[in-house]
Amino acid sequence: MRTIAVINQKGGVGKTTVTLNLSHALALAGQRVLAIDADPQGHLSMAFGLEDPAGLDRVMHGDARLEDAFSEAGNGLQIVAAGQHLQEVENLETGGAERGWRLQRALEPLRHKFDFVLIDCPPSAGLLGMNAIIAADEVLIPVAGDFLSLNGLSRLMRILQGIEQRLGQYRKKWIVLSRFVEQRRHAREVRERIEKHFADQLLPTAIRETVVLAESPSFGQTIFEYQPRHRAAADFQQLAADLVAAGAQTNTRPTAAHA
Repeated sequence: MRTIAVINQKGGVGKTTVTLNLSHALALAGQRVLAIDADPQGHLSMAFGLEDPAGLDRVMHGDARLEDAFSEAGNGLQIVAAGQHLQEVENLETGGAERGWRLQRALEPLRHKFDFVLIDCPPSAGLLGMNAIIAADEVLIPVAGDFLSLNGLSRLMRILQGIEQRLGQYRKKWIVLSRFVEQRRHAREVRERIEKHFADQLLPTAIRETVVLAESPSFGQTIFEYQPRHRAAADFQQLAADLVAAGAQTNTRPTAAHA
């Protein structure tokens, strides 16, 4: 089971859009997929069309098992919604350091039931974000094609490296270009900078900017339900193939962090 935290502290980079459509693309490719909404805003839950189901909030408070919060989306795809009280998890005071390991422990019994777990992370490095990173074997970072996103990527890499040093574990990091407009010189320059500094971490397929990716969540649908023949669907199918291939070439289990 590959557990991937989809994370970026900068807003507007398409983090939830990537989680939504990549999880469905992997499922359509025959993978057993679990998508978890770990953001109290609940945007992933809404994008999947879930309305106030039992969610991750109950799991994090110890009131339910993770599998009790599953919602079926078909094609081998299960979703865990955020739940109405997920924000309260950030204020948990009992449990000490154990609080950061609750999601990992909740996932452990499911290790042989899924091929991929994608966690849509909150845009902050609080308790929920730490739970997602600790639970993950890998990190996927969506980066929009602008220099503010590029600066945010460098900052996020430093934060992740600091966390890894404290944990004594290293996680493989992948970067996906999102909201990408190749006709813009600015976007191409950003891609070139990422290729220069993070060549072995940048996935080959960029997700091109298009209005249908913004429209589909308002109908509670992924791009494969909303406009399956659109180029955006093809982008996500290829991105899923990239991710599967990348995992086949590397050991995805957390290893000792680099000094």
